Amino acid sequence: MFEKTKTFGLLVVITAVAFALLSGPAIYAQEHPEHPTKAKKVPSETKVSTVTVDQMAAAMTAYISSDSELKGGFFLCYDASAKKPLQLTLDKVHKERLSQVGDNLFFACSDFKSASGKMYDLDFFMESKDGQLAVTEIMIHKEDGKARYSWFEKDGVWDRK
Repeated sequence: MFEKTKTFGLLVVITAVAFALLSGPAIYAQEHPEHPTKAKKVPSETKVSTVTVDQMAAAMTAYISSDSELKGGFFLCYDASAKKPLQLTLDKVHKERLSQVGDNLFFACSDFKSASGKMYDLDFFMESKDGQLAVTEIMIHKEDGKARYSWFEKDGVWDRK
């Protein structure tokens, strides 16, 4: 009975992740700091909208850790290109890539390793709500170092291609 409940729970989580990923980045693609030169970098101890880089890194690590704990020790992410879920383990949160990209919108880039040994670069967006950071979008940016998309700026707005 427990195994059926666990399997059903895992299916619900995978479906929710797939829906979130497939719903598209249109909402947040306006300003994406993947590596844009004009992104507002947040120095380690400087507060921007009352959120520091250290707080963003801690929020990312806590989110990934909590999510992994709920899902059997792995961070699950649906790969829409490969049409399969990935079982990932956090390798590194790139503190040098944490940026504020909107009034209460922040960006983080993290490296993960899959159960099969492939490396994945995931882009996360977080919103600050009542002093708490909440992940709002996750996208697979790179697989084994190969970018699936890039970003370009047009008239001060970042878009994905």
